[in-house]
Amino acid sequence: MPRRYPAEVRQQVIELARSGTKVAQLAATFGMSDATIYNWLKQERIDRGEIAGLSTEEALDLAAAKRRIKQLETELAVSRKVNEVFLEGDLPPKGSSR
Repeated sequence: MPRRYPAEVRQQVIELARSGTKVAQLAATFGMSDATIYNWLKQERIDRGEIAGLSTEEALDLAAAKRRIKQLETELAVSRKVNEVFLEGDLPPKGSSR
C-alpha cells in the first residue's frame, strides 16, 4: 500500500521542486521515490489549471459519490432479497386490526 505523506511535507517538496531543486535530491532527502514527486508536481499543475485532468477536489467528490452509490446498491439488494423472501413464503399481507 502506498505511503501517505502529510500535506505539509507534500507542499514543501512541491515548493522546493518548483524553486529548482532537483527531484532526485528531494527524493533522497525526504526518503521517497522520484515518481511520487513527479506525480505530485503533475497533480499540482492540474489543480492550478495548467494542464487538463481531474483535479484533487473533483477526485474526492467522485470517490465520495462512488461510495454512496455502492451503499445505495447494497441497500437495494437487501430490500429486493427481503421482498423475495416474503413473496416466496406466500405470507398474507398484514391484516386489519379492526
